[in-house]
Amino acid sequence: MKFFINSPLKYIIIGSISLFVTNQALANETVTDFKQCQYRFKQQANQQGFSEKTTHIIDTLTPLKRVLVLDKNQAEFTESFAQYVNKRVSKYHIKNGKLLLKKHADLLSRLHDKYGIPPQYLVSFWGLETVFGKHKGKISILNSLATLACDNRRSSYFTAELFDLFYLLDTNVVSVEQLQGSWAGAMGHMQFMPSAYRKYAIDGNNDGEIDVWKSEVDALTSAANYLNKLGWQKKERWGREVILPDNFNFQSVVYDQDYPLKKFRELGIKQENGKDLPQYEISAELVLPNGHQGHAFLVYSNFDVIMRWNLSKNYALSVGILADKLVGGAGVNSIKSVLPLSFSRIKMKQLQTKLNELGFESGKPDGLWGPNSRKAIRAFQIEKQLIADGFPNQEVFHLLELTQS
Repeated sequence: MKFFINSPLKYIIIGSISLFVTNQALANETVTDFKQCQYRFKQQANQQGFSEKTTHIIDTLTPLKRVLVLDKNQAEFTESFAQYVNKRVSKYHIKNGKLLLKKHADLLSRLHDKYGIPPQYLVSFWGLETVFGKHKGKISILNSLATLACDNRRSSYFTAELFDLFYLLDTNVVSVEQLQGSWAGAMGHMQFMPSAYRKYAIDGNNDGEIDVWKSEVDALTSAANYLNKLGWQKKERWGREVILPDNFNFQSVVYDQDYPLKKFRELGIKQENGKDLPQYEISAELVLPNGHQGHAFLVYSNFDVIMRWNLSKNYALSVGILADKLVGGAGVNSIKSVLPLSFSRIKMKQLQTKLNELGFESGKPDGLWGPNSRKAIRAFQIEKQLIADGFPNQEVFHLLELTQS
């Protein structure tokens, strides 16, 4: 940035008898499972030498079912590229982002000099994460992380984050009273996870403490330090929108893979303004967030850095597009029809299952259009002599004898 219930009642079918299990019964089951998790947390805390303060905190933890619902409905998974970008690169974001570039000009200049992160990128991250501090989150981070750590989907990851938070509490870096944030456990203006806070947070205003909730200076300084340590390349941009030639050979490029930029020049790809691609000796990746019928981007190594902050291509594209617009760039001006995704997560999972059955390995079906799915869909498209863009369009669903809706 994970057990949940979609409706007030859940059916259990035994033979021809339908039994209704109420939310109260499910809640009782959840509490039992959570108590087992708490016992595991306490054992781990004792083994790692945490104080009684942490043990007491573990005793106060409470599961939050709403967190699990939110985990299954993340915008990165449920919104189309157009929906996602239009919400996050809005007129509000652009107008207020420009004002904040001016307000924090001296600070951002110093951070640029020290950490190599251009000001527009820091402000862009800020805009995407919390709308410049308007929406830092009001959920108990302790309870949200504990809930996700007790869920099977990404238990190991969230358990590690929870224990990083225990460390911050045990060493008095943060207090329980501060710990309000997102459903996924992210904190403050820039939405740092506990592991990132522990490793990269900095006292930017030199007042003797780090406060990423109230201090914009601490938050921006910490973000600059974090991006620097993730490998941000000072002299490179994130990427650019490009135009594919009408006769573009989609089979010539494997998605989620880097190639020398000159390869894309040779394939006839142009900049969005129609000019040739630059002669830089760098690697690039072709990103088609909506398949061959949508926008096309070439992205560089800084795009990968953004992806390490948030593993979503829509998120990373939005950071780059907003950053460009904050300094007068055109960004993406041609998004006209904000249509939703043409497939649901359930339908995507069915597609993955079908591809696996046919020998096109898409990994464990999870309903997410990720690298394994793009690779499997592309292989299927090549076999069926379709445009090999790796996108789960209507033609793919039809040939797999599935429906998108």
